[in-house]
Amino acid sequence: MTTTSRWRGRAAAAAAASALALVPVAAHAATIVTISYDASGTSHIAKTNSDVALGPTTLTTNLDIDTGDFTGSLPLPGTSTEFKAAGFLPVKADVDFVEAAPLVGRINLTQTQAQVASTATYYVKLSNIKIVGFPTFTGSSCRTKVPVSIPVGTKPNEGFDLINGGELVGTYSIGQFENCGANTWLINALVPGGGNTVDIQVSNGIVHE
Repeated sequence: MTTTSRWRGRAAAAAAASALALVPVAAHAATIVTISYDASGTSHIAKTNSDVALGPTTLTTNLDIDTGDFTGSLPLPGTSTEFKAAGFLPVKADVDFVEAAPLVGRINLTQTQAQVASTATYYVKLSNIKIVGFPTFTGSSCRTKVPVSIPVGTKPNEGFDLINGGELVGTYSIGQFENCGANTWLINALVPGGGNTVDIQVSNGIVHE
């Protein structure tokens, strides 16, 4: 790690600490600092061999400087995906990641390279499914039966800067879908499975007083 990177890490911690100084000492919540970031990335769905855009959006975290624990929110705008069913039938669908629980995680601020481990939880919702260009009936409630947990963190030997951000990656599984009308069986044959990946670039951290 370069001297510049170490300096940036210390500067970021100092910026967060200075924000704490502006909060009344009487409340224990003074250890919590809210930091927002720009976030954008992609997810690769293994079973359909297709990509889904994630963002651009805003990642908001509430960080406990004393422990490194944080909670937060990463709302994802609606997106779409395209793939080939059975290797030749073009399928297109709108995709929504609906937040099911707050983002939770921890950043180790004691290391030279700050490491992040976190989990985001969403229902995956599908709509406007078209096969060979023809619309199919899926209804408005087609989504995974249970929330999908997506663990993301820093890559090995890479760090996360409180202000400049960094790259977060992870692997996750998608479970069975329900309430998809006559397409439920087809969706469950095509989409659910493991080995899905996510890669998110986080940047431009802003400390909120």
